[in-house]
Parts: sequence; C-alpha cells; structure tokens
Amino acid sequence: MNTADLGLPVEVPSTALFTDQYELTMLQAALRAGTAERRSVFEVFTRRLPHGRRYGVVAGTGRVLDAVENFRFDADVLGFLRERAVVDEPTLRWLADYRFSGDIWGYPEGEVYFPGSPILRLEGSFAECVLLETVILSILNHDSAIAAAASRMSAAAGDRPLIEMGARRTHELAAVAASRAAYIGGFTSTSDLAAGFRYGIPTVGTSAHAFTLLHDQERDAFRAQVDSMGRGTTLLVDTYDVAEAVRTAVEVAGPELGAVRIDSGDLLLVAHRVRQQLDELGATGTRILVTSDLDEYAIASLAAAPVDAYGVGTQLVTGSGHPTASMVYKLVARAESADASAPLVPVAKRSTGGKTSVGGRKWAARRLDAEGVAEAEVIGTGPVPAELAGRQLLVQLVKGGDVVAREPLDAVRNRHARARADLPLSAIQLSRGEPVIPTEYAHERPGSQTGA
Repeated sequence: MNTADLGLPVEVPSTALFTDQYELTMLQAALRAGTAERRSVFEVFTRRLPHGRRYGVVAGTGRVLDAVENFRFDADVLGFLRERAVVDEPTLRWLADYRFSGDIWGYPEGEVYFPGSPILRLEGSFAECVLLETVILSILNHDSAIAAAASRMSAAAGDRPLIEMGARRTHELAAVAASRAAYIGGFTSTSDLAAGFRYGIPTVGTSAHAFTLLHDQERDAFRAQVDSMGRGTTLLVDTYDVAEAVRTAVEVAGPELGAVRIDSGDLLLVAHRVRQQLDELGATGTRILVTSDLDEYAIASLAAAPVDAYGVGTQLVTGSGHPTASMVYKLVARAESADASAPLVPVAKRSTGGKTSVGGRKWAARRLDAEGVAEAEVIGTGPVPAELAGRQLLVQLVKGGDVVAREPLDAVRNRHARARADLPLSAIQLSRGEPVIPTEYAHERPGSQTGA
C-alpha cells in the first residue's frame, strides 16, 4: 500500500465512510440522470484566512493521498449501506468497483497559500470526484489549521526548538495528525509515540509531576530518574519550591544535568531566576525548557528570556484559536455530456453573503519583486502568462489514479521553511493584519479551459 513506499509501518484502513450521506445520494441521482460520468473539475480553496492571519500553510496533502488510495467500498461497507437503504442497488454495484482514476493537482505540501488559492484540483468524472469531498476537506482543514499555528509559533521561537505535546488535549487520532502538521510547521519533536511510529517524527519525554509525588522526597524522584535515564535527562522542578528543586537537581545529577523543565508560574521571571541559579551552581550547560499553555504570543514574550526550548500542547492542537482553515470543495467546471471530447464549461455558485466562487479550472503563480520576495498570488484560467510560467504553484499529485508525488515528511518541512522565508518580513508579525500579499485574478479568455 501507499505508506510502504516510504517504509512507514501503519496501513490505512478504508476511508469510504469518512463522508457525508449526500455525497452518495448525489451519486445515485446522477447515475440515474446519466450525468455521473461527465468530466468535472473540483477545487479546494478558502475564501478568507482566519481573522488576522497573514498566510496559510498547506498541510495534510500526504494524508489526502493515503485517503484517496484507500477509498474502497468493501463487503462490510456495502452491507452497511444496503442495510440502511442509503442508496439503491445499481449505486451499490457501482460503488463496489470504485477506484479514483482521475488526476489531482495541488500546491505541494508545506507551501503557503492565500484567499482563493486553488490548493487542490481534482479532475475526473463527477461521480468519482464528488465522493471525495468530505474526507479531503476534513484532512486539509484540520492539518492546515494546525500547521499554520505551528508556523507562527516556530517563527516566534526563532532557533529555539519546539516540542509538540498536545495529544491529551484532542482526539487520539487527531493527535497523530496534529503532530505531523506541527512538524511541517516547524516543530522539532513530539511526545506522541503514535506519531513517531507512523511518521518517523522524533519523540521525547521524561516525567510528570506524578512521578515526583510518587516518591517520599523530591530528591528520591530525581535520583530515580537520573539513575534510569542518565545525567542528560530533564528534571521537572516546579512541583514544590523551584529554587530548592533546582539546587537538589544539580546536587543529584551534577553540572552535567541536561535540562530542567518549568511548567507553571511567571515563566519570564522564573526562567531568569533559574538561569542565574544554575550558573551559580556551575550547571552552565543545563538547558531550560518551559511548558504551560503556551501559544505564539507567550513564546514571543519569552524571546528575551534564558529559555532554550518550548513545549506546546493545547493551543497548538486547537489551531491557536482557529481550529479549521475554512476550506471548501467546489465544482468549478464540467462537460456538457459524458463524451470524453466534450469541452469544459466554467460553473460557479451565485450567492450573497460572501459565499461566491470563481468558475473555471485555475492555475496559480506567485509573482516576485525585484528582490525575489513574493508580492502577489496570481490566479487565472486559460493560458498562463509567459512571465509567470516559471512561477506556477500547482504540481501533479495523482495521474490516472496513481500517486506520483509522495515524499518524505522532512522534505515537506523544509519546503515550508523556504516558502515562509520568501514572504515579506511582515508575514511573521504576530499582530493582526491582512494577508501579507494580495490575491490577483488574471483575465480569462472566454471558452478557454485547457492546460494544467
């Protein structure tokens, strides 16, 4: 299966029921009407970024490819649909043979995006594309929200490493996806072993307050941990009195103590006091790790503090106040018949209240200024202007139903770092603002719906 290509140890089960019922009832009606096989183009985009955010981060693409490959209606799934009378027998027979055989293009994972960016584009029959809407959106909306929060936190942290430790603050399966998205956004490790097992993300962890409370004396707990894990371990020093704990920690482990962790109190003040105390005790190489409900603003406020690393949980896995990227999946073009040679016709919903969309199969390119800094996200239909041909953003991910662009997670993580670095410097400001570059729409040539 797909993950074996990267040596990953976990197989993905069928994703066919990770969908809404109306995807199947639309399929049934289209099959009966004879329109199900019309060639169609669906696109994923967001109309706006979360309030105050300056850029978005594409994350979850690799998981989308897994989901598409494993979207299969086996006997048990078909039996469930039959028992509930969700769709009729002709539709069940069609579903039994379902395999996505179309093409998927998209922004490469780790890339940044802006309002209107065609983050993913699916091309195939209406029937095979419409079924994938819910599972694709559920993955991209969650993972992109987490990656955007992680990116802001890593920008605020600078060169200091970030540990993802939010598994206990979200659904157990979402926690694994959140670890993956956080790694893309710039985190360096996770406390979640399932994420380490599945995606190869470095894992870390030592002890909690319960371990200290288990022992009769704090010194006994520190001794037990050092004896087990070595002097390079991280000791938690805020169970009782921080100053006394730091003194005891250095006495037990010596100046070779790896790190101390602070999980409560005024972190800025406590970090300065602990650094001074460690230095006075000769533990000049002992690092300070801080945790305790951190977000990007708290991390930025600690920039001048003698902190060496951050551990982030709740605010990360909830998107730091924005748990979804608000992406939508819309039909933007379709043929007028099932004839393979029938031209595509742009289509779009007419709506008030900000729910409008732009019809036609899109391309996207990022225009740079004279210094090589991004200055606009240009989106259009039809031929791509020559001056933007080398700056196109969409790459082919699936061709004729086969995945052609699976890649290691570290490549995705590195791409994001490069993409963020190419944005104007104001992109990493934490103050609320508009998207850091504008979205521009190129004039389309009527009737032109060809090209990538």
